[in-house]
Amino acid sequence: MIWLTWRQFRVQAAWVFGALALFSAVMLATGPHLLHLQHTAGDNFVQLLGGDDFSVYLLGALLCRAVPVIIGVFWGAPLVARELETGTHRLVWNQSATRTRWLAVKLGLVGLAAVAAAGLLTLAASWWYAPIEQAIAHGHGAAGYSARLSPTMFDSRGVVPVGWAAFAFALGVAVGIVLRRTVPAIATTLAAFAVAEGVISVLVRPMLVAPSRVTTPITADNFMGLRNGALSVDFNQHGAWVIASRTLDAAGHPVSVHPAFTNCMQSGGDPQVCGGVLGKLGYQQETTFHAASHFWPLQWAESGVLLALALLISGLCFWLVRRQAV
Repeated sequence: MIWLTWRQFRVQAAWVFGALALFSAVMLATGPHLLHLQHTAGDNFVQLLGGDDFSVYLLGALLCRAVPVIIGVFWGAPLVARELETGTHRLVWNQSATRTRWLAVKLGLVGLAAVAAAGLLTLAASWWYAPIEQAIAHGHGAAGYSARLSPTMFDSRGVVPVGWAAFAFALGVAVGIVLRRTVPAIATTLAAFAVAEGVISVLVRPMLVAPSRVTTPITADNFMGLRNGALSVDFNQHGAWVIASRTLDAAGHPVSVHPAFTNCMQSGGDPQVCGGVLGKLGYQQETTFHAASHFWPLQWAESGVLLALALLISGLCFWLVRRQAV
């Protein structure tokens, strides 16, 4: 069974691991340049990065997010659906191999390859990103470079890509068993993965670890203008992920933006001067956030949720296979 599964899977594995080897070579070729620049440029390190460095930065983030999707769509969905669609499963089921062993070998071999691929990718990317993340953590970031805790980068850092790869693979296999057709299974897996990623990143992730909350008096010095329609202040938490923000009056009651501030901004006033207007009125900004130190607790918590879901879905796959007609 192992030999047969490997022969069926080796082409897909060659493509993915070949691409990972190429990406790792790029990381190894450009990484020492970042380390050298970090040691020589000091606080201006991120500002001195070139266009090629930014391209590799974006490529790494994109691949770390894309590989779990690719695994679910092109490894998971066709794994059993193709066999059920063509009827080749009957050849195995009518011989000595049981359905449980047949599926266990497929899930075990390909699932381990999926986890290994995602793990190797995020390991190479994390090594390359380390100097940039250290600079951002100390408040020396630059336009285009995001903190690792930000929603745009969290899925491409740490161990979360491994959890997403395991979940996507199990999800694809389950969808393939239910639909018994390869192309519909691929499309459905892609849609289901997108929905799951949206739900977990927006609704589940912020609550996996208790967020922090701080109230900051608004002054001309710390006011940063409007961000996503809400007031923004610098509350001295570099690399933090802001979940929610609301404005309070001098008594601590939630309020909308004062007309004096609106008139100041509409008349083309300097944002800091307009922020000073709110400061004189005693306005404060309450910010709910995850500090940079929450990165690894959130990473382990989300990975645990994803791996638990992958195990549950895998159990469902065994139940579904046992109920399949020959």
